[in-house]
This record gives sequence, structure tokens and C-alpha cells, in this order.
Amino acid sequence: MKLTNRLKIKQISHILGFGILLAPILIYNIPYFSRPAQTNETRSLFQGIAYRKEFRSNPRSIMIHIVSIDLKAPGIGIFVTPGAPTADLTETNARTATEFLKEFKLQLAVNSNFFYPFVEEAPWDYYPRRGDRVNNVGHALSKSQAYSQPDSNFPALCFDPKNRAQIVENGNCPAGTAYAVAGDTLLAKNGKIVPQSPEKSKDDKPYPRAVAAIDKTGEKLWLIVADGKQRLYSEGLKLSEITEISMQLGADTVLNLDGGGSVTLAVSSPSGAKLLNAPIQNQIPMQERPVSNHLGFYAREN
Repeated sequence: MKLTNRLKIKQISHILGFGILLAPILIYNIPYFSRPAQTNETRSLFQGIAYRKEFRSNPRSIMIHIVSIDLKAPGIGIFVTPGAPTADLTETNARTATEFLKEFKLQLAVNSNFFYPFVEEAPWDYYPRRGDRVNNVGHALSKSQAYSQPDSNFPALCFDPKNRAQIVENGNCPAGTAYAVAGDTLLAKNGKIVPQSPEKSKDDKPYPRAVAAIDKTGEKLWLIVADGKQRLYSEGLKLSEITEISMQLGADTVLNLDGGGSVTLAVSSPSGAKLLNAPIQNQIPMQERPVSNHLGFYAREN
């Protein structure tokens, strides 16, 4: 009897030990199964806002998310993360897209400006964390107040008080701009693709991407997001590829926004803020990166 009890205890100990070893692996892999399905989908999110998800297997696995926004639709409102420069030369508190969405009671949000400081020594050593102070690169305005100054190397997406959008190549939004964010590369202008330098073309590799594109009137905006850095699920798009997709939609001007692990598209739902795409932070899918600012939208329910 004693021998039997010892054997049972030993077996239980082995099972517990194996479970302890297996737990981190299971926890790490759970997010892989919560990513959006590799299927095509089209639906209306809100009045004036439509969403399309597209899965491509060629030339590689790619998940593409396209949001089209009628800026003149009833109830559409624009918002950008508010900020204020401080003595330490920072401007905003880092937030995730879902935090931004919930805090300002928005219906849709996407990451926008490049920023610094930034560190990613996955999985534990990274900056910024939620609430850390950061500096935006390029123009940023919220409620007509500029808190990050223009940079001629970072074109800006500017919205006037009537929601009309324009992308300004020199990065300096005109007087009267109500909201603005900035990107780093003008991909198309006046309906034509902007040729990139030989160096940039050579380095153009599949990557998580986010671009903002507008039509000639400035009354229609597309947000195009590609998930990446996730082998067999979605390996990303080249800049040339996401530019071509934008042009096929009818875009006149296209601006590249912050990419990589920053790429996040969030939407409100009856059960709370949800992710439309599959961001990747610290090599973990569906984990959001806190970033410097976001572009958000108010909208009415269908």
C-alpha cells in the first residue's frame, strides 16, 4: 500500500511538473488562435464607414484590412490624441489603440505618427509602456492645437473643421487645420505613384503596414492596414504593393504611417473595443503596442 501511494505521488508530481513547464508555452500560443480568420469579409461598421478584410496567399500569406470613410456622412467626426509639450521635450502619453478608443469614446482608431524614444528587446525590455511620455515625429494637432511641430521630411494628413482632408508634402498643415497626423513617405500624389529612391526601393520588403489615402476631393479617406511578421498567417506588404492597392481603390494621394508592431486598427462594439487586425508586439500576436498618437473617428450606428 505504501509503495502504491508513493507511486501515485510520484506520478502526480510528474504531471504537475509537466503542467508547470507547459503552461508558459500554452499562454504564449493562445493569441495565435484569437487572430482574425484568414477569410474575406465585407461589412458596414457605421454610417459612412465600411470595412473589408482580404486574405491573399500569393505572393505570400497576407491579411489586408481596408476601411473606407465618407468624411461627409452624417455623424462622422475626427479626433487625434491630444498632447502638450513639456520641459523634457515629450508631448503625449503612450496608449494602445483600444485604450485611445475607450478613453475618448470613439468608434474607430488607427495608429499614426512615428515616435521616439522606442526600444524593443522582446519580450521584456521595451519602451514605451502604457503612460510613458513620448515624442511625435512630424506635425500633430488636436482640436486646432499643434503640439508637435512640422518636419519637412514627414508629410502630414490634415483635416479642416468641415472634415475635408488633404495630405501636405512639406509636412506643414495650413492655417485653420483642426486635426492632423504625420507619416514618413508620400507614396502617391495627384493620382500618380511617387518614385522612391533606389536605396528605398532596394530595402522595400514585406512588413506590417498602415497607410492613409484620400481621393481628389478630400471627402473620402481610406485606411489600409496589412498584418505582418507572422509566418504562415500574414507576412506583410511591400510599400510598392500597398501603394498599388491604394491606387486600385481610387486614391489620389497616399501617405505611409508608422508600421511594424505599431500597426493597429480598433473598432467599438456592443461588448467593448475590439481589434480588426492582428497587431504584433514583442513577438506576441494580438498584443498592442502603446504608441504616441492615434487618428480616431466618431460615427453613428447603422
